[in-house]
Amino acid sequence: MKKILMMLWAALCLQATAQTAKEVQADFQQRFKNSVCTHPQEALKLAKTPQERDALQFLYAYMDWTDVTDYTPQFMLDNARLALQTRTDFPWGKQIPDREWQHFVLPIRVNNEHLDSFRIKTYEVLRKRVRHMNWHDAALEVNHWCHSVMTYRPSDARTSSPLASMRTTTGRCGEESTLAVSALRAVGIPARQVYTPRWAHTDDNHAWVEAYVDGKWQFLGACEPAAELNIAWFNQPAARGMLMNTTVMGRYQGEEQILQQYPLQTTINVTNNYAPVERRSVRIVDAEGRKVRDAKVRFGLYNYAEFYTLYSTQSDARGEASLICGKGDLLVWAAKDGRYGFAKVSPNQGKHPTEIRLTHKAGDRFEIDLTLTPPPVSNNYPKVSPEAEALNNKRLAQEDAQRMKWPSVWPNEKKVEEIGEVLNYDVARLQPLFKKSEGNFMALYDVLEHFNQEKNVCVLSKNLTQKDLVLYVLESLTDKDLRDFDERVIINHIEQIEKQLSTPSAMKVDEEDFQRNLYYVLCPRISTEELTPWRTELAQTVETIRTFTHTDEQVAAIMQKLNSVKTDTTPASRFIPQAPATVLSSQQASTTSKGICFVAMCRTLGIPARRDEVTSNFQYWDGEWKTVDFGPTQTAANSQLSNLALSYSPRRFMENPSYYSHFSLSRLEDGLPKLQGYDENATWAETFKKGVEVESGDYLLTSGTRLADGSVLCHISVFPVTADTTVQLVMREDASQVSVIGSFNAENIYHDLEEAKEKSVLSTTGRGYFIVGLLKANNEPSTHILHDIEASRAELESWGRTILMLFPTAAEYDSFMKRRSEFPNLPKNLRFGIDSKQQVANDLFGSGLTQSPERPVVIIGDTFNRVVFFSQGYTIGMGQQLTKTIGKL
Repeated sequence: MKKILMMLWAALCLQATAQTAKEVQADFQQRFKNSVCTHPQEALKLAKTPQERDALQFLYAYMDWTDVTDYTPQFMLDNARLALQTRTDFPWGKQIPDREWQHFVLPIRVNNEHLDSFRIKTYEVLRKRVRHMNWHDAALEVNHWCHSVMTYRPSDARTSSPLASMRTTTGRCGEESTLAVSALRAVGIPARQVYTPRWAHTDDNHAWVEAYVDGKWQFLGACEPAAELNIAWFNQPAARGMLMNTTVMGRYQGEEQILQQYPLQTTINVTNNYAPVERRSVRIVDAEGRKVRDAKVRFGLYNYAEFYTLYSTQSDARGEASLICGKGDLLVWAAKDGRYGFAKVSPNQGKHPTEIRLTHKAGDRFEIDLTLTPPPVSNNYPKVSPEAEALNNKRLAQEDAQRMKWPSVWPNEKKVEEIGEVLNYDVARLQPLFKKSEGNFMALYDVLEHFNQEKNVCVLSKNLTQKDLVLYVLESLTDKDLRDFDERVIINHIEQIEKQLSTPSAMKVDEEDFQRNLYYVLCPRISTEELTPWRTELAQTVETIRTFTHTDEQVAAIMQKLNSVKTDTTPASRFIPQAPATVLSSQQASTTSKGICFVAMCRTLGIPARRDEVTSNFQYWDGEWKTVDFGPTQTAANSQLSNLALSYSPRRFMENPSYYSHFSLSRLEDGLPKLQGYDENATWAETFKKGVEVESGDYLLTSGTRLADGSVLCHISVFPVTADTTVQLVMREDASQVSVIGSFNAENIYHDLEEAKEKSVLSTTGRGYFIVGLLKANNEPSTHILHDIEASRAELESWGRTILMLFPTAAEYDSFMKRRSEFPNLPKNLRFGIDSKQQVANDLFGSGLTQSPERPVVIIGDTFNRVVFFSQGYTIGMGQQLTKTIGKL
């Protein structure tokens, strides 16, 4: 009897809370009952078994609208069949509960990447690699495979597809985790991308992977294999995290807290897998103290000089809202009907919610200082045997060598010269294009070869050779575009530009007009959408509009067509841009996808159009940039512009504060801040000293100084802008922040690589202050540190003291040297060595500064054996932290 009960219990676990076919069918029918898109029904007709039909019905019931319209039914069926096949192809396939299979194996999409045929093209490769392994070892092995094809490198916000990432061999953490989740799902292991929207102790965010292994969720660093699961460089940062979440396809009902239940997705809170948590509650009241229902409430964490929204909700009938999160400070902002208020909410608040009064209104002017503290340091770092660590390091080195074989065949400068000579292109312009294209070099070559005739064209009243036009279009693309574009799409754009935008004769075109046309007419890229041949696809649609003479008439006609498209208002946790052509063909799209389609239609007609990077507004050029609004009235909306300047008194090592790193500007819209997206290289002196044009309204200026322990000295000011305005930029400081915090023996011995001998730190640095770091090869936090030091090269060279960076072994140093070319701008006073006797590591890890042996570690010490700065693990802005501390010595 006991055995029978256990079998029944196991069967129930396998079926636990999976969505039933009846529930899925009801959502499917409700979603598509009035839709003109035929893809869902076409897909169901292709299904040959009830299992395939159920899988497809689940996918179409809950996939993002863009996935419904932009991918073929056959593509969805091919992927669903492989997901079903994992049930029988792998030993663990039948052990996967229905719920975990449905939500974490079947879905193709991981994040906001372009969907590709990754599962289809890699299934056999991965199957052969893990089919004879147990469940646990297979998860580790898949991550080793991922490391053999991809490693970390920062890039822009658009997420490349898994196959594109493999082609270029690098990507940011969001792309690494997209690849790893896709690979795990391909072999039937449930997987999900875990995301901390922002760290609490340092700027930036991170994404990694959780895999469902042996009946529980366990984590791993994507493309960063460790000797065991639940070990990664981010163990300690995650233990200081404020929120970790993941988005699940469908109406998921698991053990985790549900943050948001959307019609298509469920966002869940997994913070307590990594860090101590508590519930943080607020109560929203009006000026008279009466509870306010349905106020918009944002739980914000200071990061990149703004209060980034970790969680957004509405107050309930009691005026309350809450979040389960880590034990650090938050700023909670609430607004309703133009009234707003905010409060700092700290840990251990007790039983009563923190009160937020909506006392502020449009036109108010005020300032406030805040000191914000992250969760405390935790020594959450599991141990692994030295033997297992050594074996894993050996494999990592082998995988590095395997991965580097592909970049070794990319065209070098000599080869690019040969290509330029054979195809008769300007070699000087080809060199950066091939360098940026990396593993996509054959696509670039195919575009160049396709236009290999000597031909003159006149485009937008400017005489060009056809090859000049080709180069201009390629040069308008982003670096990432060059790494992953489809040559057929770019060829189509160039051909259509010639066909649609040719003019009978040239006119004098000044440089400003030409640059505007280059980036806002000729460029195929609009926002973060997948590049498609939209000039061809929209040609017939805009043909009648082309007959209008004036720009305003053409824009009005475009708006009329987009007005007929139903606005998709389905709430969702993410935005996936729709292709311009399917916006019109499906007759349904989000306002942002409509805006992208508007820009594409304008450019097809030769009207400069863009999505403004600062405000995110969609605009077209008609003597000036004019904004269009995709609200219910579909009318143009242009606000009065004023000049906003920031005054600031420079001080040493804070002479020119940077946007995002030190300050940010947000516009208050209905009482809620909306970040203004200036260029990431914007600074006070170059951008804001003389002023920038902004729309009239109320603004929030946020600035902050992050201390070595991760806490922040923040200043916020709110003010109206109705005419030209100057406000003060305040950068707070704490004179007591630099103090003796520990000791380090400057007589410790290491192996110096420049002199090829063992020597003491002191004998290298001489008397005075110095910087010592303990790094790891092929380690994302160590890579960040070196790049951040590069960014502060001038200040560190001016300081002139020794910067000594040590690797634990010669093998790790040799591994690093294979990537040494990625760091061309390190300060001249930086040198590398090997902690051959482990004296430096043993001293630092035994000093009381930390109880964890985690690398990287960076200290500022002196030859009196005093330590005045200590940083361990993942951090952003290391160069700035060092120069700030040095400036106070």
